[in-house]
Amino acid sequence: MCRNIRPLNNFEPPATDDEVHAAALQFVRKIAGGAKPSKANQAAYDQAVEVIAAASRELLDALVTTAPPKNREEEAAKARARSAARYPSAS
Repeated sequence: MCRNIRPLNNFEPPATDDEVHAAALQFVRKIAGGAKPSKANQAAYDQAVEVIAAASRELLDALVTTAPPKNREEEAAKARARSAARYPSAS
C-alpha cells in the first residue's frame, strides 16, 4: 500500500511508540490524500492518527510468532540492497 510503512512485528527490540506513531501517520496521510490537513480538518486528522496508533500497538502486542526476532540493521541492509538492484545509480 504505502512504501513508507514498514513491518513492525517481530523485531528485537520491539517497535517503539514513535515507530508505531510514524506508521499510523503515514497511513492517515495515504488515505486522506495529503501530507498536511487544513486547519478545519487538523483535529480529525490528529484523532485518526492516535486511534490508528493505539490499534496498531494493541495488534503488535497481541501477535505471537515462533520465528526468531528480526534484526533491524540486517533488515535495513536487505532493503537497501533491494533498492540498489531496483534503482541502479547513473554512474
